[in-house]
Amino acid sequence: MIHFNNAGCGLLAAPVRDAMVGHLNLEARIGGYEASAAKAAEVRAFYTEIAALINTTPDNIAFAGSATHAYANALSSIPFEADDVILTTRDDFVSQQIAFLSLRKRFGVRVVHAPNTPEGGVDVPAMAALMRTHRPRLVSATHVPTNSGLVSPIAEIGRHCRELDLLYLVDACQSVGQFVIDVAEIGCDLLTATCRKFLRGPRGSGFLYVSDRVLRAGYEPLFIDMHGARWTAPDRYEPVGTAARFEEWEFPYATVLGSAAATRYARRVGIEAIERRTPELAARLRAGLARIPGVRVLDRGPRLAALVTFDVAGWQPQPFKAALDARRVNSALSFREFAQFDFGDKNVEWCLRLSPHYYNTEEEVDHVTAAVTELAARGRR
Repeated sequence: MIHFNNAGCGLLAAPVRDAMVGHLNLEARIGGYEASAAKAAEVRAFYTEIAALINTTPDNIAFAGSATHAYANALSSIPFEADDVILTTRDDFVSQQIAFLSLRKRFGVRVVHAPNTPEGGVDVPAMAALMRTHRPRLVSATHVPTNSGLVSPIAEIGRHCRELDLLYLVDACQSVGQFVIDVAEIGCDLLTATCRKFLRGPRGSGFLYVSDRVLRAGYEPLFIDMHGARWTAPDRYEPVGTAARFEEWEFPYATVLGSAAATRYARRVGIEAIERRTPELAARLRAGLARIPGVRVLDRGPRLAALVTFDVAGWQPQPFKAALDARRVNSALSFREFAQFDFGDKNVEWCLRLSPHYYNTEEEVDHVTAAVTELAARGRR
């Protein structure tokens, strides 16, 4: 099997599996509450590992069940009012685009999309001009969209946000574990990510970074619970002083421990080395696919990540993926409804996504290229 679906889920490393199974066995022996108490130090390691990964402190990290859960909690903390502006890009993740439209429906906010450059990716000077014109309540950007290999210039956007004192939320779902992430350099107030993709953690895990500025300003999720706040009087509560205010009391402790192990493992491998290796494999794959008649590589932008997207003439999406599955190549499909702006600009209804990681090999890249060559020739008959 060749696993080229790391943008969906990376393969679990053995220490991740062992941490999770070991904790489940402990829960079975002594009880769930007792197991979490016994492993309290290891649970705290989740926060220290994630903090070290993105250059912050443990108090700025909240565990989340997914990147989308983290993102929704972050959005819920912003007291939107009618005519507030959310400034975003044409490449933000589908769930975020839907969330913005939901906020527009409920609160009457305005959603403004910055234009893209001809080569692909957001036009940062144009976005900065929109910041000055609209003074948005929130600026949002996705680092690497799920439907494309594009890498957005989030640090450049962040510099403009800091200059204008604007709230800045970054989705790093596809970049954590693939690229070096430094929240101080990015200049974001909030950042969300999953653990299951390039970080190689378990499903059902993610995190939210919350800056000191946001914590001091009193932002808190709409539905804060007994973990995130203290009920200080019958008619009062006080949020805790850390990012834990964005968490709930109940935790999947085996998943938390697995996520800590995955982060520790990635840091041991070396994020700088991963950042060099993984895009090189993707570039080799992209170049090989571009030479195949009937195949159109769709990735655009000055910098590209390890998400390679393409369409194939003469094939429908599900049969093409099934043909790759039969050749033991893991992949993923994206559709127009996942990326209305991007796929509309490219005039495509679907694409196949291949996403290698550092543990994949050049030989695997060439094998997959050969498989697509064979299938593309069949589609042209």
